[in-house]
Amino acid sequence: MVMLMDYPASVGLLSAAGDLRIPFSDTVKYCILGISVTLLLLALGILAWQAFRCCTQTHTTYTHQDPVNSDLLYSDEKSRTAGNHSGAPSTRVEDVGTEVRRLSRCLSLASFPSSGSSQGDGDMGEQANIKKVNGSLRFSIYYDQLQSQLVVTVLQVEGLLEHSQTRSLQPFVKLSLMWANSEGVEVEGCTGEEGEGTAPVLWTVLREWRTRIVKGSCNPLFGDQFSCILQGHEELHHINLRMEVRDFDKFSRHTVLGEVRVPLGQLNISYPLELQEDLQIPQKDLVGEVLLSLKFLPTSQRLEVGLLKVRMVLTEICSDAVLYARISVQCNQCKLRYQKTSAVARCLVTVFNEVLMFSLPEFPLEQCKILVSVYETHTTRKSTKHLIGQLTVGKEMSSEDKHWSLMMRSVRQPIAKWHGLWI
Repeated sequence: MVMLMDYPASVGLLSAAGDLRIPFSDTVKYCILGISVTLLLLALGILAWQAFRCCTQTHTTYTHQDPVNSDLLYSDEKSRTAGNHSGAPSTRVEDVGTEVRRLSRCLSLASFPSSGSSQGDGDMGEQANIKKVNGSLRFSIYYDQLQSQLVVTVLQVEGLLEHSQTRSLQPFVKLSLMWANSEGVEVEGCTGEEGEGTAPVLWTVLREWRTRIVKGSCNPLFGDQFSCILQGHEELHHINLRMEVRDFDKFSRHTVLGEVRVPLGQLNISYPLELQEDLQIPQKDLVGEVLLSLKFLPTSQRLEVGLLKVRMVLTEICSDAVLYARISVQCNQCKLRYQKTSAVARCLVTVFNEVLMFSLPEFPLEQCKILVSVYETHTTRKSTKHLIGQLTVGKEMSSEDKHWSLMMRSVRQPIAKWHGLWI
């Protein structure tokens, strides 16, 4: 009975729904339908393209090898895995650490073709060896005998070449007045300019100056004048003037473009003498010796670097001068956090007797470099740090230092050795 009563009502509702129509014309309906179909086809096309790219990239990753680097990546592993996988040539099981070491060797050889062509420098930057130097330096020197005063004027640098396309040159000149010790110093592994069998000359930096920076010029004009008091005319025979042309960097990683060395004892500078010299390849000068101790702990993967003594020539005594060293370690292309020693009063032989410990990242040590930088500062007055000299000890991929070899042969025992301090 209930169904008989509801049947006419439901029929009425269906007839009313059949009379309802969307208030749009047929053209609008067809446009909406066309847009929907177009978007659907576009989404399907994008999905197919992404699937195709995923398949091609996966195939390239597992099948393609660079013909240049394929032998470099797997040459060391072929001889070691040939016997282990002779029974199942289609199966290859490798250690993750081995793969990481192989990739690090590949990157180091590809990105750094000459491992010995650069030297780390915390404040002066990593300066690669310059094979060719362009440009010349024009300057004047005068020694006033009445006032015992040496006057140096930097006039102009000519003929510099742009070394980077991203930024222009910002040259300046750094001047160092170097005093030579009368006797050579016997430092193992160091020879003088005359060749084998001669001890290198120990230099002392008397004064240092810097010209202003000339931005964006390959032929900068300076005109900066510097002067200092010398005790006697006979001191000129032991003094060299080193002038380095550098490209300024805001992070203190200045690039040395070339240098000029002038032995003052070989010139008649009793009157103003103007000279123009070609820039030469920059060289390091021996300014002291450092007694360094190394100890390697293979179980805990630690390296102990001990700074024992620093020996230099003192030309004048300054009561407030102190020395401290900054030691940094770079191991397997990973630069560890540097550490500093405490400040010790400077004297002829400055004794530190401090040991700094570094945790090495991985084993074996394929490449490790220890850089020791010695600085001078003053305690009684506010002054910036002054770099005295640097030395580098370590192991490269093709060679290693003698001190490093002795340390590796005497594991868990400290090995001390004198090293030259260069600037």
